[in-house]
Amino acid sequence: MNRTARAFWLDSPGRGVIREVGLPAPGADEVLVRSLYSGVSRGTETLVFRGGVPESQHAAMRAPFQEGDFPAPVKYGYLNVGVVEEGPEALVGRTVFCLYPHQTRYVVPAGAVTPVPDGVPAGRAVLAGTVETAVNALWDAAPLVGDRIAVVGGGMVGCSVAALLARFPGVRIQLVDADPARARTAAALGVGFALPGDALGECDLVVHASATEQGLGRALELLRPEGTVVELSWYGDRKVSLPLGEAFHSRRLAIRGSQVGTVSPARANRTYADRLALALDLLADPALDALVTGESAFEELPDVMPRLASGETPALCHRVRYDTP
Repeated sequence: MNRTARAFWLDSPGRGVIREVGLPAPGADEVLVRSLYSGVSRGTETLVFRGGVPESQHAAMRAPFQEGDFPAPVKYGYLNVGVVEEGPEALVGRTVFCLYPHQTRYVVPAGAVTPVPDGVPAGRAVLAGTVETAVNALWDAAPLVGDRIAVVGGGMVGCSVAALLARFPGVRIQLVDADPARARTAAALGVGFALPGDALGECDLVVHASATEQGLGRALELLRPEGTVVELSWYGDRKVSLPLGEAFHSRRLAIRGSQVGTVSPARANRTYADRLALALDLLADPALDALVTGESAFEELPDVMPRLASGETPALCHRVRYDTP
């Protein structure tokens, strides 16, 4: 077998290239995976592409199979679905998800891949990492039956959270975004939609994922007294101002951070593998196809990534297709 592959690297901030890389023969406890699809998480990955990871967060932001260092050159990404071509008999031929960057083939420990359930198409399974973030956020947020909830920010993470909340009985759930086009996504996910100025208030819980200080300010405004904002946004090297004067203290509001790098303490008996397996099971819902808003071939990534980073190509999850067998 040809022991080479092609990988997408950030050569310098704002400039990506495809490089040929060598592959080792898989060991006894390793697998060789041929990529079918990978996903570009527009928020985090485009921030990395712009060189916006602050130096203090270089270690925290490392992806599991990242090569190189921030700001560049770096091989970065974590939404990959492929087929096991070599490895333990139980895995050969299986479609698997792995937290691997954009690369045509790769070798990883067998324990680093998770089989995709039979009812989940490979093209949808690229969403597993983002749905896993949503699962962790809801473990942190602990929504209750009948809660009034808003999700502010209709990007990939916000929409994933809203999609899972739509399954909770008796909740009033609105997706809030400044882009009216997100109304179509909300409808596909089975949740309500509102522009920021029209959103319903008196919320027990607001999940914030817009990565803007305006969105976070609006999230606080939507809370009932003693309500909580769960903050999922990653701001990179940007400074954020918050309206913590006015009625913030008298209304006893709370802001709580949530980050997928740690399993929520509310589910301390769960492992990372448990959480990812749950996310893949949840992807049996075809409504989540609404989160994949574009697709291109792997070879096009050097031209596609700048357009995603600038917003010229709007996207939630942009899917990368690997056409070469």
